[in-house]
Amino acid sequence: MWLFNRFKKTKISAKQITSYASGNISLSSELDSNMKQLKGIFKDCNDIIFREVKIFKYTDNPVKVMIIYTHGLVDTSLINQDIIKPLNHGYLYDEKEMLKESKIITDIEKRIFINDVETTTHFEKIIDGILTGSTVMMVDTCSEALILNTEGWENRSIEESPVESVTRGAKDSFIENLRTNTALIRRKIKDPNLKMKELKVGSRTRTNVAVVYMEDIVSKVVLENVLNQLENIEVDGIFDSGYIEQFLENSPFSIFPQMQITERPDKVCGNLLEGRITIIVDGSPDALILPVSFIQFFQSPEDYYERYIAGNMIRLLRVLGFIIATSFPAIYVAVATFHQELLPTDLALDIAKSRIEVPFPPIIEALLMEVTIELLREASARLPVTIGQTIGIVGAIVIGDAAVKAGIVSPVMVIVVAITAIGSYVFPHFSTSFAVRLIRIPMILMAATFGAFGIIITWIWIINHLCKLNSFGYPYLSPFAPLNTKDIKDTVIRNPLWAKNNRPSIASDKNKKRK
Repeated sequence: MWLFNRFKKTKISAKQITSYASGNISLSSELDSNMKQLKGIFKDCNDIIFREVKIFKYTDNPVKVMIIYTHGLVDTSLINQDIIKPLNHGYLYDEKEMLKESKIITDIEKRIFINDVETTTHFEKIIDGILTGSTVMMVDTCSEALILNTEGWENRSIEESPVESVTRGAKDSFIENLRTNTALIRRKIKDPNLKMKELKVGSRTRTNVAVVYMEDIVSKVVLENVLNQLENIEVDGIFDSGYIEQFLENSPFSIFPQMQITERPDKVCGNLLEGRITIIVDGSPDALILPVSFIQFFQSPEDYYERYIAGNMIRLLRVLGFIIATSFPAIYVAVATFHQELLPTDLALDIAKSRIEVPFPPIIEALLMEVTIELLREASARLPVTIGQTIGIVGAIVIGDAAVKAGIVSPVMVIVVAITAIGSYVFPHFSTSFAVRLIRIPMILMAATFGAFGIIITWIWIINHLCKLNSFGYPYLSPFAPLNTKDIKDTVIRNPLWAKNNRPSIASDKNKKRK
């Protein structure tokens, strides 16, 4: 392999490069002219490979062909065996009609062993093809170029999701390759109504974004809204699905997520069959599911794999964990500060004894321990896995024991904070834990100021805020507010699978019946 360096370097400004990449500039029929432009555009790009190949005729001079690709994004063995080798061992037909441009391109296209071939006459598609793992073939005397799909970069293997693991169910998860992720979905839903529309988002990264939906189930209004918002995103680059989430959500200043994030193909497929839409971003293992309701964040695929009673028990535990994670420290602060009469006498005396040597009021204890827990959580998440687990466990035990012995906090407060931390980890949707942790602080402050009334006021504010939220026009507290008795069968508890006959109200009215 050799680089094609015989052309003179052409100086092209950044503005001209942008016009070539996003404009509608056509190719010339002269290969030398086209190559000068590409050499100027890809100046100082050592990973862009230019290789010249000659195709011989029986009588005339050979036809000069240039092959351009990005090293590291293509399968070089595929290029050598299925493109270059067939061209080197063949001849163009010696017929007058073969002098025509279309006949040369057609003959070359027949000789190569690549299935996915596209022709173009514009620099925009050529540049995009080179930078996305395709191989571009340009022929002298032809104003058309061939874009050959030769993608072949390294990918992470499919493995179990580290954040959404289940004891029963599939152990596969999405990876950073868009085509692999769409194949995982297609493998589970073998239906031609499963559609995948791809868009390019990001003026510089040109990231592939796939919108996946069931054509005969999805709400057309929601689908058009999502597609319009994606097309109107103006940003330099998209590197993860989190970028898309922040551009699409209706209430960006709410602490509650309005889209569900998942790495599990089975969760995506289950939501697609309910009429929801999934957005998959190339380079991200996390898919976005929309629209969603608040109760969905308490649900896991494992709930449906387990038998009816076991699945509902697990789901109820998550709801209990949510209540504990948000309110338990606030309830302790309120009772210890204002409402000691609510406790049995023996318990009230034990708590009072444990707090005799503590110089701080309950609110300072609670905030101090909450900050310590958050620091430990963040430290263990950023360190390597083996060290992080050790720091998290040992750090919590050592700090908690030392704080009690030093008289900074009471033993009861350590227990309360520990139970609260456990409750915040029961959610199958990790982003929900951020909202829970943020709710906890103002609830503690309100409990320390107004007692039980402060907790009630905070919950009224939270519920009022949730009632105002919507996810792409779908009420966030649905099916509780507004009340929908048909959809309530799969919320805090679920009906047996054989009794779930209708899809939720988000689905198209034309296809409500499950079949």
